[in-house]
Amino acid sequence: MNPLHGKKSRFLVCVAVCTFIYTFIYLKVPLYDESSDQKFRVKRAECGFYPDELCSALFVGKPAAFKIGNFCQKSFQPKALSCIQTSCSCPTLLETLHFITKPLSEEEGNFSLAYIITIHKELEMFVRLLRAIYMPQNIYCIHIDGKSPRDYKTAVQNIVSCFENIFISSKTEHVVYAGFSRLQADINCMRDLVNSKVQWNYVINLCGQDFPLKTNKEIIQYIKSKWNGKNITPGIVQPLHVKHRTEISYREYVHSGVPYVYPAKIRKARPPHNLTIYFGSAYYVLTRAFVHFTLSDARAKALLEWSRDTYSPDEHYWVTLNRLPDAPGATPNAGWQGDLRAIKWKDQEGLSHKGCKGHYVRDICIYGLGDLQWIIESPHLFANKFEAGQDPLALQCLERRLRLKVLRQAQVPLEQHWHLQQRSHFDMQLHL
Repeated sequence: MNPLHGKKSRFLVCVAVCTFIYTFIYLKVPLYDESSDQKFRVKRAECGFYPDELCSALFVGKPAAFKIGNFCQKSFQPKALSCIQTSCSCPTLLETLHFITKPLSEEEGNFSLAYIITIHKELEMFVRLLRAIYMPQNIYCIHIDGKSPRDYKTAVQNIVSCFENIFISSKTEHVVYAGFSRLQADINCMRDLVNSKVQWNYVINLCGQDFPLKTNKEIIQYIKSKWNGKNITPGIVQPLHVKHRTEISYREYVHSGVPYVYPAKIRKARPPHNLTIYFGSAYYVLTRAFVHFTLSDARAKALLEWSRDTYSPDEHYWVTLNRLPDAPGATPNAGWQGDLRAIKWKDQEGLSHKGCKGHYVRDICIYGLGDLQWIIESPHLFANKFEAGQDPLALQCLERRLRLKVLRQAQVPLEQHWHLQQRSHFDMQLHL
């Protein structure tokens, strides 16, 4: 046979295979009956990683990608990140876990952010969050729930000890959901942060199940362009349906080892200094001057003390103080403005989103693969909530997408270890 004809035949076979793959993932040609629970009719599927087909297809909502992705997650257990449960030298840890070790631009180097991260579980989720937001010019206060297991605390401490700009909060709280202890944890970190040598510009609070959707540079540019010198505390005057949170007294209890907040049926006194109570997000972006204000102003101190027996005080404390006209960086006339969190609340189904593709916990969506398109189309800085053990591919796709964007925006020579590893447990061929 003519060698040229042989090459042509091989080329045509290659084109046919590529067309099949493209059609399967990108054009939604189903290889199975989506209306039934029958098994896949394909003999093989590939569980890739971003920027390959699977994550790309998930980001644009391809139905076939959800089927394959969920099969991959259920069939294979991910390998734990290196150096988080085993002892590594600090240089090895930074390199193995792909931490950014230099400011990526002059703008970022001259604008430091402070982070407060409250955690209590899922060590790997914490590490993925930390390396996603980490920059050497920033500073990070980690509050570990006092109830967390000793080995968890030790593992976090081992990681933190490798960084000069990350530290554990000097005072620890036993955090109770919707209790005052959650607010106090942030206050504890703020006291530590104002005494640090890093001259940070803004502080941002996160929980261990958050993940960034924007790069460090994009977060800075958002703050500068829309909120320069102002605080971001989305919220409104307290609506009638939540007034019970601050009108009666609440107590933190522990029953059968489970902590919770319970109404004591004692009516509270009016707010101090005749303050108007607002209701809003527990998440914020605050100026350094405002943090000093909350720690020293008489009204702020009185409101903090008054809030000790309220329900979920972190959802009224920050926004109430930020509506005071004389507070540094105050926004007295603001409402829900401020794109801080992409959250799917259950009561917002059909309004702001089309439902949770993962599952709800306390009426908040724990994201699944089917939520990825909604997440990346969101204008928010961060998304909440994720469980690395429940939907590892969802988190890995977002993580890879973010790191690629970070490195594309960098204005300095790139270090090799800044690139995330090129293989994962999803990068394999599955025989179905």
